[in-house]
Amino acid sequence: MSILIVEDEKKLVDILKIALKGERYSVDVAYDGEDGLAKATKNNYSLILLDIMLPKKDGLTICRELRAREIHTPIIMLTARGSEEDRVEGLNAGADDYLIKPFGLNELFARIRAVLRRRKKTDSDVSKVADLVMDRKKHEVTRSGVVVPLTPKEYKLLDILLSNYGEAINRRKLIDHAWGPSFEETNNELNVHIKYLRNKIDGNKSKSLIHTIRGVGFILKE
Repeated sequence: MSILIVEDEKKLVDILKIALKGERYSVDVAYDGEDGLAKATKNNYSLILLDIMLPKKDGLTICRELRAREIHTPIIMLTARGSEEDRVEGLNAGADDYLIKPFGLNELFARIRAVLRRRKKTDSDVSKVADLVMDRKKHEVTRSGVVVPLTPKEYKLLDILLSNYGEAINRRKLIDHAWGPSFEETNNELNVHIKYLRNKIDGNKSKSLIHTIRGVGFILKE
């Protein structure tokens, strides 16, 4: 398994490289945000260790840009900023976990294994909830065996809802996934597209799968 370290503290990078190689991971390194984004976009990594405070481009921006480009490589953010607001901001940007400096190597290894286990469980070509099926290889969605035609944005919204089955997804995360992190709503676009998606997925079905969580966003569950 290959890990990309995006970190400008060279002493920390040297320690992480030796430790990760000792755990039989292959390691690539970027010392600034622009190089990190370029490598994460070009290469296929199992996981990214991403510092927030970086020269040229910060880690939060990198994380948002990768998710907007449909790059779902697991990301663990590394930072000395440990407030609740900072952790929430990192997770909302698309990170899978958040590790506060200084940290022990055993904790880092445990978090890497946990993130990779979670991703292995959810990273499937086919997602199924009740009689709703998304086949990502075919780029096809069916309900009760009938193909449901979706627009690209409807497909993206359904994809993130299915990938986070049973979890409430906030509005900003849904917008970032479907439109990109720089998009700002002007005409309630998210609600409009969710309404269209609901009509196609739930329609006249007796069991609705897409639900509104007031003040938060939306959730897909039975």
